[in-house]
Amino acid sequence: MEMNPFGLVQCLYTCACAILEAMKRATIIIVLASLALGACGESELFDGLGERTRDLVAASTTTTLQLDEVEVDPVKAALIGPGGLLWFNDDIDPQFTGRAQDVIRSVWERKLNSRFVQASRDEIAAAMPGVLFPELVPENIQWVTSQLVYDNTTGALDSDTAAAFGFWTSEPYQSDTSRLGVLRIGFAAIDAGSARSEIVPILVPDGISLGWTEAGYRYELFCRSSVSSDLCTEVAVSTTALVELSS
Repeated sequence: MEMNPFGLVQCLYTCACAILEAMKRATIIIVLASLALGACGESELFDGLGERTRDLVAASTTTTLQLDEVEVDPVKAALIGPGGLLWFNDDIDPQFTGRAQDVIRSVWERKLNSRFVQASRDEIAAAMPGVLFPELVPENIQWVTSQLVYDNTTGALDSDTAAAFGFWTSEPYQSDTSRLGVLRIGFAAIDAGSARSEIVPILVPDGISLGWTEAGYRYELFCRSSVSSDLCTEVAVSTTALVELSS
């Protein structure tokens, strides 16, 4: 049987179109399968993509805050301010105010067989204008006692020790061992400068004594041996006007 050439070409064309259509469908199926596997995390091409993206977002939105280390001075950490202290003589009644000489004379009349006369911090601040007192004391101090000290002959303040403060760990005068320190204040020599002098340490029995002058007064701070010399020095250098600490 003789084949029609035109029919043969048409047949070949139809077969070629069918093959191409099948190949297109197979390609689409393969691509869809690859995308599906990638979405499931199984494709090496997309493996870790979510982690890298998350890392990038975290890196761009997270702020790292670096805090500087703060060194705490163990000596200063063992000190407290006088605001929480109990002042033994603040409740004295009556308390005298006015000019320095009037307060000195009035407190003198309060004496009881001793030249160390109990006086409040307000009275001492009035009797000795500009006198200084520590802003910091050892943390175990609870009480402060205060006296004006007189010359028994004249009734004037003693030039060597005009005022005295005691630092106590418990209620004063019950046990002398609870008194950790004493601050004595007198009048400086006429030729002493008004600026604070160098603090001079003096070793004494049972502790250390620090001496200096400032603004017309001479200061001597005694600390028992249980108080380190560094701690005692910090107390000495922390002085401020007593009137600013008055009740």
